[in-house]
Amino acid sequence: MEGRPYTDLLVWEKSRQLASSVYQLTRAFPQEELFGLTSQMRRSAVSVASNIAEGCGRQYPKDALQFFFMARGSLYELETQLYISFDQGFLSQQLLSENLEKLTDCKKLLHGFINHYKQKLTV
Repeated sequence: MEGRPYTDLLVWEKSRQLASSVYQLTRAFPQEELFGLTSQMRRSAVSVASNIAEGCGRQYPKDALQFFFMARGSLYELETQLYISFDQGFLSQQLLSENLEKLTDCKKLLHGFINHYKQKLTV
C-alpha cells in the first residue's frame, strides 16, 4: 500500500499501547486464569495491532479492509473480556474505566481508518 509505514500510524501505536496495558493488568490476575481470561485477553489485544499491520501490508484496499474488520472485532472481544474480568473481581472500577477509555480511543481511530479505506474502494 502507498503512504507512510504502518508503524507511523496513530491507530497502530494506540493499539500497541492498549496491548501493553492489557499485559500489565493481566499480570495481577489469579494464576488459574493464565489459560483462561489472561490468555484470551492478551490474544485479543495483540490481534488488534497485528491485524492493522497485516492489513497495511496488503496490496488492495479490499484485502486490507478484511484485516481492519478483524482488528475491530478483536476490540469488541477485548471489551467484553474487560467487563467479565471486572465482574469476576479481577479489575477495579478504575482499571476497567481506564482500559475502556483506551479501547474506545482505538475504536474511534480504527473506525476512521476503515472509512478511509472504504473511500479507496469507490474511487
